[in-house]
Amino acid sequence: MPRQRKVTGLPVINEKAAGIDIGARIQVAAVPPELSDEPVQTFQAFTADIDRMADWLVSLGIRTVAMESTGVYWVPVYEILEDRGLEVILTNARECKAVPGRKSDVNDAQWLQRLHACGLLRASFRPGRDIAALRAYMRVRDRHLEYAAAHIQHMQKALTFMNLQLHHVVSDLTGVTGMKIIRAIVDGERDPDVLARMRDGRCKHSVQTIRAALVGNYQPEHVFALTQALALYDSYQARIAECDAQIEKTLAQLVIDKAPPKDPLGAARAHAWQTNSVNFDVRPLLHQLTGVDLTQIHGIGPSLALELVAECGTDLSRWPTEKHFTSWLTLSPGCKISGGKVLSSHTRKTTNRVAARLRLVATSVGRTDTALGAFYRRLAARIGKAKALTATARKIAILFYRAMRFGMRYEDPGADQYERRYRERVVKQLHRRAAQFGFSLQPAEAVS
Repeated sequence: MPRQRKVTGLPVINEKAAGIDIGARIQVAAVPPELSDEPVQTFQAFTADIDRMADWLVSLGIRTVAMESTGVYWVPVYEILEDRGLEVILTNARECKAVPGRKSDVNDAQWLQRLHACGLLRASFRPGRDIAALRAYMRVRDRHLEYAAAHIQHMQKALTFMNLQLHHVVSDLTGVTGMKIIRAIVDGERDPDVLARMRDGRCKHSVQTIRAALVGNYQPEHVFALTQALALYDSYQARIAECDAQIEKTLAQLVIDKAPPKDPLGAARAHAWQTNSVNFDVRPLLHQLTGVDLTQIHGIGPSLALELVAECGTDLSRWPTEKHFTSWLTLSPGCKISGGKVLSSHTRKTTNRVAARLRLVATSVGRTDTALGAFYRRLAARIGKAKALTATARKIAILFYRAMRFGMRYEDPGADQYERRYRERVVKQLHRRAAQFGFSLQPAEAVS
């Protein structure tokens, strides 16, 4: 069969570009018509077939490949093609929708190839292989934490069935006092006096109060449920410890070729141990990896700093400006305008892990006596807590971007200085508006 003629229309930027429609069972690859008599081929999802597809693309001289982020089926295809030296573009399905009409896997692959050849597709962010491995370990650890939290609820439910009000007399069921008592109950101890004497010295409630809360109705089925929940909780804690060891090993490998930073690591801003944090000191490793102390930014502790690095990497030049970065986090206002009228400026809904954590951190920062806390409270009084939360999370993200991209050292000016600067800006604006209308403002003391 004669080869198809080259398609004309939009200017072709990537002549050696291919497109792949990813599926759970098959992958459909499309290349420029002038490179092959069969420019569209279908491959199974088995590893041998993916290798055969990679060989076919390389033999045609393909340099770059575009694919949609379909579920998690794209991951092995991405990694195999990347190992073959191909530049792989993972694009958002929202940005490459075809015009309405007939839809098939072949049409989707050809549409992706055409868009990519014309340079109309933007690559979604994916960190390098080392950072991607760190991110995978962090996400597995977060999943184990969620499962362990569910079994904490199961333990509390079993205690409630037995009318043991332990969660009312200890601040944390998984703390020193709570776990000692729960393990003793599982081992067969029923005497409330013996259980109450297991109280840690830092516990706020007295021994008598704890004893009264531990007089319960011990039924075998409820004790069995408590035993099962405790065993599962301990199992997940062991898996979390294994993840911590792997994360520490990965960080140590990342900093092997890193020179020590010029500025020494300062003292920790918060000395309290954070719940669910990794079981090793992560600050020195992150300081050597990034060259800055991210924990000096209010709201960013060692755990969040580690998660930010795992999710965003160490090279933030992928985002040209801080506005691009906050837009990727979906913390920037939306832009929906029609007919010169703003229809909506709400932020997009997202499942971005970093954005969710920053919003959570902004809640606690809003209660602090810092410039960020004053910023949150001022906006909350004017536009509401929900919008103030997003704005504060965006400001923390900007501080992180500036520290990682330009090595900025953060120094908190304090809530008082922030309020004074805000007052100066408001007064200056009032003087300017009054001058526009032919008036002049005088201080209250001068008038009297």
